[in-house]
Amino acid sequence: MDGKADVVYGSRLSGSGPHRVLYFWHYAGNTFLTLLSNMCTNLNLTDMETGYKAFKKDILSRIDIKEKRFSFEPEITAKVVRLKCRIYEVGISYSGRSYEQGKKIT
Repeated sequence: MDGKADVVYGSRLSGSGPHRVLYFWHYAGNTFLTLLSNMCTNLNLTDMETGYKAFKKDILSRIDIKEKRFSFEPEITAKVVRLKCRIYEVGISYSGRSYEQGKKIT
């Protein structure tokens, strides 16, 4: 909102608020996928797979999104890096869902 960023990622892992503790392997998988993305893009994100992302309209209009599922996350990350966007990451509050509550990914 201060005009410092073109893209903002919310991070469930660097948030300052409390968060629900759930599945280790989901955390490990997310951390691994974020590491791979960081290696390919030379970023230091903590949570590439976050569902909270904000884009300036002109940035988003310049990106042709191909993916329709979870592969959207690395695609959009690589494309905003290619556009040399100013990327910021902010901590978000997070309450993870159990499978009984509707968690979809296995």
